[in-house]
Amino acid sequence: MRLIPVILSGGSGTRLWPMSRAAYPKQLLRLTGPDTLLQQTVKRALRLEGSTSPIVVCNHEHRFMVAEQLLEVGISPLDTILEPIGRNTAPAIATAAFRCLEEDPEAIILVLPADHLLGDFRRFQAAIIVAMDAALKGDLVTFGIKPTSPETGYGYIKKGRVVSKNLYQIEKFVEKPDKRHAEDYLSSGDYFWNSGMFLFRADTYLAELERLQPEIFGWCDKAYKKAARDLDFLRLDSEAFDACPSDSIDYAVMEKTDKGVVVGLESSWNDIGSWDSLWNVTPKDSSNNVLKGDVIVEEVTNSLLIADKRLLAALGVHDLVVVETPDAVLVADRKRSQDIKKIVNYLKREGREEYLFHSKVYRPWGSYEGLVSGDRFQVKLIIVKPGAKLSVQMHHHRAEHWIIVKGTARIQKGDETILLTENQSTFIPLGTVHSLENPGKIPLELIEVQSGSYLGEDDIVRLEDIYGRKG
Repeated sequence: MRLIPVILSGGSGTRLWPMSRAAYPKQLLRLTGPDTLLQQTVKRALRLEGSTSPIVVCNHEHRFMVAEQLLEVGISPLDTILEPIGRNTAPAIATAAFRCLEEDPEAIILVLPADHLLGDFRRFQAAIIVAMDAALKGDLVTFGIKPTSPETGYGYIKKGRVVSKNLYQIEKFVEKPDKRHAEDYLSSGDYFWNSGMFLFRADTYLAELERLQPEIFGWCDKAYKKAARDLDFLRLDSEAFDACPSDSIDYAVMEKTDKGVVVGLESSWNDIGSWDSLWNVTPKDSSNNVLKGDVIVEEVTNSLLIADKRLLAALGVHDLVVVETPDAVLVADRKRSQDIKKIVNYLKREGREEYLFHSKVYRPWGSYEGLVSGDRFQVKLIIVKPGAKLSVQMHHHRAEHWIIVKGTARIQKGDETILLTENQSTFIPLGTVHSLENPGKIPLELIEVQSGSYLGEDDIVRLEDIYGRKG
């Protein structure tokens, strides 16, 4: 019997826009320390007694960023499962459960969202021991956080009869309440915050999913059986997974099963679901402000101000969130930060890329950052990691001029291969097959000037790619 952590890293974190974007969501950000939320979660799981390396479930667009962040902290996952599209937690956990059964037919899986904070590890370990005993008896266990305030941003679990010390039957799940109901839940002592963490045998979960949600089970089974290896990743079958209904484990299984139990956990916990949540868990100055970056304040209280690239100055304001990034600035009432998803939805409806990308976009080979753009031209800073190589490609609508700023570049341009160093440059005419590689030991930095009738990222014809990308 093995305890296998399953890390769910498929969320988009829309309420933390503009720092969190669909292409670079909150679990990949360093919001509360030197480690990202994903790195903190994986490290926490590996501290548990008897834990194996984790299985990570993530969107296929995030795969290289997830892999690099795990490599940064010296962790090699048991596997990384790629979702072609988000289908919520019930299908994600099902595909991971199928993978766990290949490791151990009696595997117990610990499901952890990749973007939560948890304070008291000793109490967490004790709760895991209680949950393990219940899981061995065939229960599906969730973890309830003892509430410390009448939070309206969390779901709740009402505990039923006592099964054993700190273990209860689940009477019901409750959606995010209004303030009055949240105060009632807190004062009654009968409710936990719904943490979104679970522990159970993989085969027990799959059996209940098949009984309660046969359509979800069937499509997940098909998506897993038709999955294909892609470098270090397991890519679920796109057609089958796309057809799978989208549902959370709470709705699909836990609210319907007679095997559900909840373990109480008295620990600081936060899902970092809004800027107000981040303000709550971050150390503050004498005026109750959280200030990050180049920030100057006068007569400012109870606010969160983050500057990424520029000086941010505030005067005489209170209870605000102000977040500056290179391409967007958010100003919001701190207590309204749960509603920021409305802005993201608007950007998405209008087809604006600010909901999806930062001005700095990460790729498996490094990153590029838009510096300036105009009619028929744009300028980017490109950084290529040592030993990395961009795809062999060509463009139908643009030409490119590359100026090396730092490091060494090996460039294929048509039938010619050239080596350039600092302050040297080359021109890539429209339609020319080309590639860029960093053969050195330090990052390669270059300025790319694009010119042409169309400058979109979809004007890339990939002919060869060491990362298995197509298109």
